[in-house]
Amino acid sequence: MKHSGSIIKNPRITEKAANLAAHNAYTFDVAIDATKNEIISAIKELYKVTPVSVRTLSVPSAPKSPRGRRGKPGATSAGKKAYVYLKKGDKIEVL
Repeated sequence: MKHSGSIIKNPRITEKAANLAAHNAYTFDVAIDATKNEIISAIKELYKVTPVSVRTLSVPSAPKSPRGRRGKPGATSAGKKAYVYLKKGDKIEVL
């Protein structure tokens, strides 16, 4: 079993994530090899709430311009994110 800190990297703070938080859905960056069951147990351990469901999806890498640097353009790293749905009344404080 992996450590919870290595499964949940950080919460994703975006405008879409803020809108979803109003409906008891929270977004997290997770390890690429993390499973849904590992994510559920990590959320239970870190935030002391039980998720109703978890949905995961891969985030592809994207091209990035060098802006102010010489050389070839690079790319952002690929990753994985998870939408964690909680029952009504439960909350996660991310800020």
